[in-house]
Amino acid sequence: MSCTEPRPLVHAHLDGELDLVDSLKAEAHLGECAICSRAYDGGLRLRSSLRANELRFRAPGDLRRRVRRGLRAEAKLDAIPRTAWRRLSFGTAAALAAALALLVWPELGRRGASGPLIDEIVSAHVRSLMADHLTDVASSDKHTVKPWFDGKLDFSPAVVDVADHGFPLVGGRLDYLRTRAVAALVYGRQRHFINLFVWPSEEKEPEEASLARHGYEIVHWRQAGMSYWAVSDLNASALAEFAALVREKVRPQLPSGSGDPAGTAATSPPAEPGDRR
Repeated sequence: MSCTEPRPLVHAHLDGELDLVDSLKAEAHLGECAICSRAYDGGLRLRSSLRANELRFRAPGDLRRRVRRGLRAEAKLDAIPRTAWRRLSFGTAAALAAALALLVWPELGRRGASGPLIDEIVSAHVRSLMADHLTDVASSDKHTVKPWFDGKLDFSPAVVDVADHGFPLVGGRLDYLRTRAVAALVYGRQRHFINLFVWPSEEKEPEEASLARHGYEIVHWRQAGMSYWAVSDLNASALAEFAALVREKVRPQLPSGSGDPAGTAATSPPAEPGDRR
């Protein structure tokens, strides 16, 4: 890769839009080219500045309540025949879109800016592949991996064995998300790797959430006071199968009476890992 290639490639790498091969080439070039390295560092500083709290807008509570009431009223439109929808004005559609934006995005901001957190999770996954640092402890034995975390974290992650379903344990490592130390459990699937990030969370949410970001599939859920994020380049159905297997294996490990709060999973991203309670 030379500097004669388009400069937008640096920004594409910064945004996590490159595949693994091009990301490796970009990292190698950044290590050799001072000009591109300065541009990349400038982009990192800009992104950090844009995440500052003073640049975020949180809608007042009374506004969110009014929007919710408006949405409940609009829900009655579901009973309108399909032909009647064609008579809805553009203004009505725009108002509905604006109401949804006001309701959803401030709420996500309150929970800790889901977008940046998800970007960090994907970046941590990619870094582990690029730097050849998938594991700090390499073992397929959960009885070796789980004790390794003792004394390194302020919690004990559940480590399960799902090798009999085609997802062998590869090992584990320490990782950091928003300055909070988290457990990264690594599983394999043929030639693919899954990073399962785990940290404590007191949030209570309903069903499981699945999403895609920068070409990677992500499944998030909460279980027994822990937040789980699985990320991989596997297809969505394979990663969902992995998540379901882990949830089933974790449940028998829960202490008696601990329960499994709020259906064990989440539709909304959690508070940032740095938010200790």
